Amino acid sequence: MKQTAGRDQLGTIAPLFAHLNDDVLFGEVWDQEAIDIKTKCIVTVTTLMASGITNASLAHHLANAKAHGVSRDEIVAVVTHAAMYCGWPKGWAVFRMIKEVWGEDEQVGATSVDEPQGLSDIFPMGEPNDAYAQYFIGRSWLAPLGDPQLGADNVTFEPGCRNNWHVHHKGGQVLICVAGRGWYQEWGKPAQELHPGDVVSIPPEVKHWHGAARDSWFQHIALAVPAEGASAEWLEPVTDEAYAQLA
Repeated sequence: MKQTAGRDQLGTIAPLFAHLNDDVLFGEVWDQEAIDIKTKCIVTVTTLMASGITNASLAHHLANAKAHGVSRDEIVAVVTHAAMYCGWPKGWAVFRMIKEVWGEDEQVGATSVDEPQGLSDIFPMGEPNDAYAQYFIGRSWLAPLGDPQLGADNVTFEPGCRNNWHVHHKGGQVLICVAGRGWYQEWGKPAQELHPGDVVSIPPEVKHWHGAARDSWFQHIALAVPAEGASAEWLEPVTDEAYAQLA
């Protein structure tokens, strides 16, 4: 996961700390594969809670936990269990933040994913996109099309799912929309609503994101534009506040 918050805020004052934050903590540690991203989110929340940290850092990690599949039932059980060991007042403090992130009106035991609707009859939905789950808010599925060397995949987004801001270096990408309704946005520009048949050509070095509308499943084929040394740099998530402004 490419993180730049340390350099953006502390790069000129504490460059070593910024490097450790961006490249080690949010790079090597969060990217290691021994435990899945959902478990990492739960461990991080309980560690911050035990340390008495109930500021914006914990709010961010609670939202990150929700985005990566931690349900309200699960986070309530985790915090209740942890409070027995690290202190009841800390549990109270965290539950106030949980109410803000998950909301009081969320149905207990409800799932965030409805049955897929309106998907393509031609292209497969594929398998859960676990390898890139840390770069998405919500669930997505990936179906490689043809020879993997072609770099063509059908990507399925559940309603409200979107990927982080990211940049394709050297080689760009082409999106061909095949089902549902979605969004594409470049940094500093208005979001573009997407429908089946729309084609988006993404040049190299352009910061952007794409994903589903909040009330619709969405599928697009992603075609990588080949280039020597091509890579993708994953950046910060699209905030709930910014996403909520879209129709």
